[in-house]
Amino acid sequence: MEVIDERFRPAVTFLLARTVVVDDLPAARRAASDQPELHVVTRAGDVLGPALAVGGSANPPSAIELRAAADEAQAGVAASSRQAETARESLGPARAEVDRARAAIDAALAALHGADARHRALSEQLAQLDRAGGSAGADVARLEVARGRAESARDRAYGALTELEGSLASISTQPEIDERSSEERDRLVSATSAVRAAEVEARLAVRTSEERVRALQGRADGLIRAAASERAARAAAARRREVRESQAALAAALGDAAGRALDRLDQSLARAATEREEADALRRSTEAELSAARDRGRALTAELAGLRDAAHRDELARAEKRLRVETLEGRAMEEFGIGGDVLVAEFGPHLPVPPDDPDGSPVPFDRAEQTARAATADKQLTRLGRVNPLALEEFAALQERAAFLSSQLDDIRSTRRDLLLVVEEVDVRVREVFAAAFADTAREFEIVFATLFPGGEGRLVLTDPDDMLATGIEVEARPPGKKVKRLSLLSGGERSLTALALLLAIFRARPSPFYVLDEVEAALDDRNLGRLLEAIEGLRQKSQLIIITHQKRTMEIADALYGVAMRGDGITTVISQRLRENAAV
Repeated sequence: MEVIDERFRPAVTFLLARTVVVDDLPAARRAASDQPELHVVTRAGDVLGPALAVGGSANPPSAIELRAAADEAQAGVAASSRQAETARESLGPARAEVDRARAAIDAALAALHGADARHRALSEQLAQLDRAGGSAGADVARLEVARGRAESARDRAYGALTELEGSLASISTQPEIDERSSEERDRLVSATSAVRAAEVEARLAVRTSEERVRALQGRADGLIRAAASERAARAAAARRREVRESQAALAAALGDAAGRALDRLDQSLARAATEREEADALRRSTEAELSAARDRGRALTAELAGLRDAAHRDELARAEKRLRVETLEGRAMEEFGIGGDVLVAEFGPHLPVPPDDPDGSPVPFDRAEQTARAATADKQLTRLGRVNPLALEEFAALQERAAFLSSQLDDIRSTRRDLLLVVEEVDVRVREVFAAAFADTAREFEIVFATLFPGGEGRLVLTDPDDMLATGIEVEARPPGKKVKRLSLLSGGERSLTALALLLAIFRARPSPFYVLDEVEAALDDRNLGRLLEAIEGLRQKSQLIIITHQKRTMEIADALYGVAMRGDGITTVISQRLRENAAV
């Protein structure tokens, strides 16, 4: 078995397990009889199995086969769709892996180039150190030679100095003989001084050479260590370069493998798309055949149902006619004592039908005409209904009730006219009372407003003067120095004072025995409070006022004060004080 994509091998193996292909149907029968567990398929399309036998292409497929083929095609389409989705899902991570591999390759190449550059820089630095080490070695050799020369010169100076010192000692022990020995002594002293100076210079030269040698040795040691560390770094760089080269090779191999995998995935997607298109085409053709078969089945089913309904209707009609005949025979026997045979013999359709008009002549029997005549007679009888023996008594009772209801209706109409007259009189009275009260209140409002707002202007205006029952009242207030008339444009104190002006105007227009005012002056300043107290003084002449207040000036104009205080034991008590009597005393 040849499989294009190895990934599909398990599925194909599972689907085609125990399936063999033979040339013709007899060979298929022999194979199925020899091995019943196999599915044998012929080249003509016949399928023989343990529990099924499907005809080949020579026989037209049945509806069940078409439905099975459609289901199989749908299953194949679903499997292809799932494989395509799986391939698409795996394609994204593979592409991401390829991108990561390419990025890793680029990073490795960049690191390799950097390692090459560092290697070249280290090689150049190592060469420079080698050259510096060579020059340092030459300097050390030259200094060693100079040191040897200085040491030999020092030794010679030491030897000459020793000789001179011995000569000087021997000469100093001898007595002076003549002038010549004195000159010799001076010469020896000067020679000794020169030898000592030469010794000092030789010692300085030796010390200098030793210092230079030590410095050069330290420099050489440093250069050697630097060279060793450079060699170690060079070796490490070489190892890293080898690692990066191996990583780059591995990344390149991964990139190639990912590319090949992507190519295989693209090929798999293309094959899956092709298989899906083929499965879709097969499904559409199978669905078309299945739809045509279903249409034929539905048409045949509808035709069969129509035939069954017609047969059932005929059977019902026959049963109904038999039942009607039996009913008519029983009715004739019960009502007239005539059997069915006698009834047919005396009144059958072979006899002429007597006319409805006594002067008419009999006519031959016509079933349609006599049926229509019988239906007309039944309708006339139904319209007549049953005979009611109490119809006259019910008619008299209904006439009596109609007369009673008519009298009651006349009473209600007269009562309604009386109520309308009363309502009209009440409306007239309400209009008169309201007009008078409004006129008095408007007049008093202008007076009180002028008292509370000296120099201001206020008035009451009806919104609908023509309809006194439904009209509203608008308050126009213009304090001194302002042009506004709407209450919403006034300050809080001005609105409170305007409301008090309206309240006092109502009190003055329609006085009451007493009034109760609860902290009406709380929002007023001293000037407006004084004006309000003046207006309240005008009400004291006709009415009694009970004012709840916290203002001292309001308390000063009162006749009596009542307050609630708390004693030291926590119990409240009422305190009263009459001011007018105390003032009189």
